[in-house]
Amino acid sequence: MTGFTPWSDKLAVIGLGYVGLPLAVEFGRQREVVGYDIDVDRVTQLVSGIDKTNETSAGEIRSAELLRFTSSVEDLKGCGIFVVTVPTPVDKNNRPDLSPLRSVSKMIGSVMQPHTLVIYESTTYPGCTEEDCVPELEAESGLSFNADFFVGYSPERINPGDKGRRLPDIMKVTSGSTPEVAKFVDELYKGIIKAGTHLAPSIKVAEAAKIVENTQRDLNISLMNELSLIFDRLGVDTADVLAAAGTKWNFLKFTPGLVGGHCIGVDPYYLLDKSERVGYIPQVILSGRRVNNDMGRYVAQQLIKQLIREKVDVSRAQVGVLGLTFKENCPDTRNSKVIDVVNELLEFGVNVSVHDPYLSEVDLPKLGLTRVNWGVEKASVDAVVAAVNHEVYVNGSPEAIADYFRSDTRILVDIRSAFDRSAMARLGVSVWRL
Repeated sequence: MTGFTPWSDKLAVIGLGYVGLPLAVEFGRQREVVGYDIDVDRVTQLVSGIDKTNETSAGEIRSAELLRFTSSVEDLKGCGIFVVTVPTPVDKNNRPDLSPLRSVSKMIGSVMQPHTLVIYESTTYPGCTEEDCVPELEAESGLSFNADFFVGYSPERINPGDKGRRLPDIMKVTSGSTPEVAKFVDELYKGIIKAGTHLAPSIKVAEAAKIVENTQRDLNISLMNELSLIFDRLGVDTADVLAAAGTKWNFLKFTPGLVGGHCIGVDPYYLLDKSERVGYIPQVILSGRRVNNDMGRYVAQQLIKQLIREKVDVSRAQVGVLGLTFKENCPDTRNSKVIDVVNELLEFGVNVSVHDPYLSEVDLPKLGLTRVNWGVEKASVDAVVAAVNHEVYVNGSPEAIADYFRSDTRILVDIRSAFDRSAMARLGVSVWRL
């Protein structure tokens, strides 16, 4: 085989979330693309140019003149290239849940023809594409891997809410199941990625690279969180320590915080699971996960201690939580650890009110928050938890935060150190931060 050409240039993007929609739009400016999602409401919104994730504007969607959206499997039958961007979550025991990947592989197998290429972007453990997905494609299609159809892997690197680094601006790792296919996959992505591509030597290497990216960040943040646990007991401000340490040229500038979302708080479990199955139980990765998973409860417990020191009756305390999404300036609530903070406060009997500019009251039941009030009113709370650094919060004046308090008990839990401690002190606000 001197080169690879799929039987059809028509491309399908399966899954139109934070990852899939930007891909479909970029490819849809160049070639015929079918954007598929099982969520009929999502498809209807996209047809109208509405992206609830705020990652893609109506104008950008319209600019993809060769893109059409569907929730019908029948519309996939003319496609020779499939790009899979479905979620890879974990179950309640933090074990990989491959059901979305298996399901979509079966679906593609039911419609694909000989000489089809299937590219996976979903984050998973090394070996998953060839060991778990390919057998589903073979069984459903009756075709043979690397003879009748081929696969590639190009891990997603979307950073939700980041308007400075969009899909074309982030270098893409690529790979394929044969050298010829790998080259084709690389050239395919070069057509939409201005930042360039990196052709990995194998699919397993590409899978491992993605999971290492997020595991490394998880571990670095867990170190900062553990340092904050130590420094709090020593009466030392962690932000001050990191500011001083950060003056060295090779210091890595990570900060403490809540680790949620669909990547950092989930992906390490895929590597942990695969590692255990081949006979090695990781120590460092497990330790980091334990530290980060506990931080939401720890933050809530520290607030309770602050309230008790101020002689506030905890059962009558009013606490306002600003921000519920897993990160700033985006509506993504997946695996948000702010929920852990809220639930722990509720367990202590605290009265909790929440607000997030990217959400509404109707979102609360979806997040399991049925015992909280929506909206943090002025002069209504004893303590404020600044949980997410949305611009609407951090760009305001110190007085805007001080106005929330109803009495002389003024406690600000500043999780990400967004506010000036001295300015808050002048307003009579006591600040605790990680």
